[in-house]
Amino acid sequence: MAGADGFVEAENAEAIITRIEHKSRKIESLLKQYKPVEALKTALEGSPPKTGDERCKSANWIVIHRAIMAIKDVDGMLNSLDPEYYDILMKYLYRGLSTGDRPTCDQCLRIHEKLTEKAGLGCILRSLADTANTV
Repeated sequence: MAGADGFVEAENAEAIITRIEHKSRKIESLLKQYKPVEALKTALEGSPPKTGDERCKSANWIVIHRAIMAIKDVDGMLNSLDPEYYDILMKYLYRGLSTGDRPTCDQCLRIHEKLTEKAGLGCILRSLADTANTV
């Protein structure tokens, strides 16, 4: 029975990865059109994936990372981003900081500072306390 559950999860993971690949193509198109804020909104939609599969989480992180790194105007991005995405974005900023990659950390810290100013400390607490939806 446990094997059957694992198989269902594997099928589910493949479906999630397919959706992430589709999302990735849409984001690349938006970035080519110089629409990084729209790309970030698209990347954050449906995130984090509702699975424990690390392949899905990694694939989704790659897509979101691409969008985060394209943001130049952080204030403009936050002004046009719906507040419902603040906590999700904060989670991904912490994931970016955990990579140790200098350019990624620099960008994540820039966004983190502005996001904390806009959304408050509660955003940090909610993103850290939410252990059910890990990224």
